[in-house]
Amino acid sequence: MDEAHVAAGALFGERRGRRIVVSYGDAPGEYAAARSGAGLVDLAVREILEASGAQRQKFLQGMLSNEVAGRRPGQGCRAALMSARGGLQALVRVLVDQSVVLLETDFDRVGPLQKTLEHYRVAAPVRFAASPGVVLALVGPTAPEVLRAAGAETLPSEAEDHAPVALAGHAARLVKAGDLPGGGFVLHAAEGSAPGAWEALRAAGARPVGFDALDTRRVETIRPWWGSDVTEDNLLHETGLVDECHSATKGCYVGQEVVARLSARGGNVNKALRGLRLEAPVSAGAAVTVDGKEAGRVTTAVVSPRLGPIALAYVHRNHFAAGTAVEAGGVAAIVLTGFENEAARAAGEGGA
Repeated sequence: MDEAHVAAGALFGERRGRRIVVSYGDAPGEYAAARSGAGLVDLAVREILEASGAQRQKFLQGMLSNEVAGRRPGQGCRAALMSARGGLQALVRVLVDQSVVLLETDFDRVGPLQKTLEHYRVAAPVRFAASPGVVLALVGPTAPEVLRAAGAETLPSEAEDHAPVALAGHAARLVKAGDLPGGGFVLHAAEGSAPGAWEALRAAGARPVGFDALDTRRVETIRPWWGSDVTEDNLLHETGLVDECHSATKGCYVGQEVVARLSARGGNVNKALRGLRLEAPVSAGAAVTVDGKEAGRVTTAVVSPRLGPIALAYVHRNHFAAGTAVEAGGVAAIVLTGFENEAARAAGEGGA
């Protein structure tokens, strides 16, 4: 994909050691595409592990936090792999196909995910192997129109549903993705097909978008991602992803007792992910404090073209109620559970 990125004016950076496109030289324009049009992102931080064998769904049902066994080909879900103590090991997109289950996760989680699954497999007839390919994302309200213009005849309608498509003759798997800011689609394509699919989407109206603009949209929609906002130090309840990545009606799985116990207690945890409205920009890693005492830490910080300086942060339960005044990196901030009303507030202040 490098050739396509360079041709589009890509500026490269790194995320956890993986090369990514930070921007294409116009972050405000990229942000506008991701929010109001169709933004095309190379999710270079994502890879795919393939599970095969007769008992693949039954085995994964006992390992992952969401319902897998009852999914039919073309259906999927998002789930978490946890330790027995409930610590998160990976966030996974689970896609059930005719003969395999595809597990999309972050590149630095593929190895630990495979190792853990193979450890618990024992004698179960299930096999795991990396599935080479490229993961792309299309975000923004006009993404469906762009996909249809590029040749996708039928679009998946439910979160994590998926189907094969051909974009200007280039094969890909199209997924209705629930983890993208503002909603959108993920595409899995073979390395040889990905550049052609990319160009087909660009020709249909999509604009290349780097991670700077994508992160801004993630923070605006309080959409935590692995590595930036979610690590092995977190419990699922702390991330706000329980409803999306967990089934309360399925049977036992690794870490289930911790999730069930927390849910029975109303989901009470010592810290939780929140949004912060900031008086000035700060950096990821900045301490959240109240009266000089540490009460959390910033995970992702951006400057939104609409909202100004904002961030995601874990905040202690004594201070994570919406409207609580805190400081982040010495900067005054307000804790929020959503930014939906912030644009109107910012517009009102700008006109004052």
